[in-house]
Amino acid sequence: MLGASLNKVFDYFKSCWQSSWNYSLWGLLIFPVSPLLGAVTIGFVSLITFLKQYRKISRRPLNWGFALLSVLLIVTAGFAQDKTTAFVGLFNLLPFFLVFAAHSTLIQTFAQLRQMAWILVIASMPVIIIGLGQLFLGWSLKFEILWIVFAWTIRPGGNPPGRIASLFMHANTFAAYLAIVFILGLGLWLENYQQLRVKRRQWGLGVSPSRATALQESFSPQLPTPQSLLPFLFLTVAVIANFIALIFTNSRNGWAIAIFACLAYALYQGWRILVGGVAAIVSSVLLAAFAPSPIAQFFRQYVPAFFWARLNDDMYPDRPVALMRKTQWEFAWSLAQEHPWTGWGLRSFSGLYKAQMQIPLGHPHNLFLMLSAETGFPSSFLFCGLLAWILITGVQLLRKSKYINTQDRLIFFSYLLAFVAWVLFNTVDVTVFELRLNALSWLILAAICGVVHRYNQQHRLASHPN
Repeated sequence: MLGASLNKVFDYFKSCWQSSWNYSLWGLLIFPVSPLLGAVTIGFVSLITFLKQYRKISRRPLNWGFALLSVLLIVTAGFAQDKTTAFVGLFNLLPFFLVFAAHSTLIQTFAQLRQMAWILVIASMPVIIIGLGQLFLGWSLKFEILWIVFAWTIRPGGNPPGRIASLFMHANTFAAYLAIVFILGLGLWLENYQQLRVKRRQWGLGVSPSRATALQESFSPQLPTPQSLLPFLFLTVAVIANFIALIFTNSRNGWAIAIFACLAYALYQGWRILVGGVAAIVSSVLLAAFAPSPIAQFFRQYVPAFFWARLNDDMYPDRPVALMRKTQWEFAWSLAQEHPWTGWGLRSFSGLYKAQMQIPLGHPHNLFLMLSAETGFPSSFLFCGLLAWILITGVQLLRKSKYINTQDRLIFFSYLLAFVAWVLFNTVDVTVFELRLNALSWLILAAICGVVHRYNQQHRLASHPN
């Protein structure tokens, strides 16, 4: 009785917010091709949800942490050498805290996680097609409608040349987007694959034709049909397309995250043979790139230079030292040590680095070092602590909660994996300056927190029914 009552309560809550959630899904669908329209849609939903659910949002301790972080960031901007630039830099963070707080209230169910993942996979297909045309067919375009409502810039041959970027500014940002979509798409594919296997087992019974006909009539909703195969076939094409596009971004970070995701799924599913195969392939590529010359030459007979030469930088042998990540990280760390409490101000790294190295660079290719240098250690530690809190509570729910059905665990695991992938990518790059990536990452965090909060609440109600 209690379980049925709880389900009715949460179903009612879901129906009340279904329209707002649908608007968010539409925003995600158009985000890749129109960042402005997508951002306005998601921002509007976030604002309305925040105003209507302010009391619930304000009672969550995690949101208190982000409120404190917002205050600290504003204070650090007030101490910045270039205060105007620092306050402008706040727009890469503070509005997304609002998106997070609102959508962690709006997203409550595993069905919503699946809907969001499906929308992201579907929305990725046009930009992948455009990117492949850009790289292999020389497609180019500069097209604007109503200023930046629809603003498409496609550079022939990619950006940088030879690396697929599609509608994104750079191949690395496109790789970060593809990595997240690839992980969620692969999770949906595995889920559909498991469902089809169950249906085939139900139908694959050794019975006579007459008995089979009777079973078909009795269990027809459970049998694989051409219609039920379409989602699986689409996901197969989408996952392969995402993986191919990710390869041609020529992003080492994207490659590493894709391999990490495949290994994580294989371990989660208990596919030891696949784990061994992937490990063997990765080892061969690494040996071709970094082993002593006799060993490396042997493996280079089988591993394409496209991979090993990119890993050990033989593909770009004359890169300036100032463009090396190690140089950027050392400089950012030195800045953080000089102003450990308030930093130098948001968006200050670029100007300071150019003055020192005489090379323009937008960021130090590490989000956490960048925040330490620009906002100080207290703000950056609080930010990292909040992220750790989200990850830990998510893992705890996945491991020990008895309220998650078996078929729902995989999609939740996919979101946790996407979150870890985002963290890993931001240790070697920075995604907060790309509007689509920034919004997507905070929506993934909100999805994890929303589901965790809902099931923790359910646990409390079940433990104290009176």
